[in-house]
Amino acid sequence: MSEKSSTHVPARPAIYQMLPRLFGNVVETRQHNAPLEVNGCGKFNDIGTAALESIREMGFTHLWLTGVLEQASGTAYPDRPADPPDILKGIAGSPYAIKDYFDVCPDYAEDPVERLAEFQALLARCHACGLKTIIDFVPNHVARSYHSDVKPAMSFGEGDDRSVFFSRDNHFYYLRSSDPGEGPPLKLPTAGMPGCSGLFAPETDHGRVSGNNVVSWAPSIFDWYETVKLNYGHDFTAGRDTSHLPESNASPETVPRTWRTMDAVLAYWQQMGVDGFRADMAHMIPMEFWRWAIRRARARNAGAFFCAEAYDNDPAKLTDGHVLDALLEAGFDAIYDDPVYDELEAIYASGKWANDLDALTFAGTRFHRSLRYAENHDEVRLASPKEWGGLGMAVGRPVSALVFGIGRGPIMLYSGQEVGEPAAGSEGFGGDDARSSIFDYWSMPEFAKWVNGGKFDSGRLSPEQTALREWYGRLIRLMHEPAFTHGEFYGLNHGNKENPAFGRLDGETTSGHWLYAYLRQDSASGQAFLVVVNFHGHAALEGVKVIVPSHALHWLGKSEAARLEFSERLAPEWSSTIEAALLPGDGLPLPPLPSLSALMLELH
Repeated sequence: MSEKSSTHVPARPAIYQMLPRLFGNVVETRQHNAPLEVNGCGKFNDIGTAALESIREMGFTHLWLTGVLEQASGTAYPDRPADPPDILKGIAGSPYAIKDYFDVCPDYAEDPVERLAEFQALLARCHACGLKTIIDFVPNHVARSYHSDVKPAMSFGEGDDRSVFFSRDNHFYYLRSSDPGEGPPLKLPTAGMPGCSGLFAPETDHGRVSGNNVVSWAPSIFDWYETVKLNYGHDFTAGRDTSHLPESNASPETVPRTWRTMDAVLAYWQQMGVDGFRADMAHMIPMEFWRWAIRRARARNAGAFFCAEAYDNDPAKLTDGHVLDALLEAGFDAIYDDPVYDELEAIYASGKWANDLDALTFAGTRFHRSLRYAENHDEVRLASPKEWGGLGMAVGRPVSALVFGIGRGPIMLYSGQEVGEPAAGSEGFGGDDARSSIFDYWSMPEFAKWVNGGKFDSGRLSPEQTALREWYGRLIRLMHEPAFTHGEFYGLNHGNKENPAFGRLDGETTSGHWLYAYLRQDSASGQAFLVVVNFHGHAALEGVKVIVPSHALHWLGKSEAARLEFSERLAPEWSSTIEAALLPGDGLPLPPLPSLSALMLELH
């Protein structure tokens, strides 16, 4: 473990997500389906001190180095041939089709032979700049071509009994001739694609279950056909009861073989200096494994950070009930807050109201232990001309002020979001999907203006982009103050539904379509904020008044006889003083609220 790596997880991690392939790539060819030699690729060495200090100065505490483990790829190196295109998505390959859990992607090294040393040097730079590091832990599936060159004896599938669908100590699930898809060989949905036959030679006489639990000799193009499902000692086709699996204090020699291998993976990267892990599709893994593995990881480093990508509405989950709560009980620090993200997106996509967010603020413990984001590599870009109402990069202001401000859990920004990267047009395998490609060699045209040839100085950004990046910095730094790090939440929309001055537009009979308001307060320090967000894409709202009910004043510990000052902190250019007694009736008059804006008013 690096000496720079503390065992203390900050009270509120602020995570900057970056895909090294995209982050430092200054090649602007962007040729469709082109190889690395044409389109370029970011390197570990591109992530230098200037870039890291700029990220830290924005208020970030953690760097999620996305997709750094060695994945199946169409690029060949002297010590590893290219993978066949039939088992690839894109030329570069999916970062979530891992080929060797104990190695990093050679694309990211100046000298591929020294790739692990270059990665360790990056970890050291991060720690020297005061940033903790997170990498992906992808426990559910591996590339069809998985083989570890670093630790060959720990390669998945070695010693498996291929004659049975399930065996406790097999790494994989093996298809039976009677399973759907007309029997062997394995038939992939790639026939007809350039260079593809639809076949994968190693699975001619046997086949394995695909990563998304598809038991078929012919997975579809919509399946995770490039990956293979891992077995944690439970036959997922027999139901979701995993109570037969070992408990958290079980000795390694008594647990399923996959558990031991995955524990070795975590230990390997912890020993190298990695501070935490983002667990991919964590809800698809038995909770018994998580309790066992996280317990052991924390014995090695008490401050090891674990965040779960997980969805409660996924039919592939292995456990009944509230899987998100179960993951927190198993030891995760935080889980993805997909419901709030979806609700916000629906305001622009399907006519939802800001008021609809209220139902999601009663999530118990989960509310303050959720990782909140407005973008990540799986989701569409805020500035996409096709998504979020086509409103451009400014929509990130109200959306981020809401998702970052409502809870105490970790917050995350995806590189490019801060400068309005739009992901416009087709970028390869993913097509024109409003996402920056994770499958192909590419560069981000707007983000490259901040990189500015490796200077990382914003030199080519427009004034609007520069202002947006500075705004995000102010917001993220504000999130480290007591009210947002330790404070409680109080929603105000319910108390303003009948308030016609709460942004009500012509034709609306209640309020709360486009405005959302809430309080945050830390009782220990006494710090409190009123946050008001205008989601409307075009309307500047004037004459807005926010009612603060008597109960809310009591919650704040404020007497109605008090005189309160509200001071704007995101853009310190407005303040107002008012008698508290006026707030439950008349409400607090606000300055004009531009479209797609947010106020963060500190109470004094």
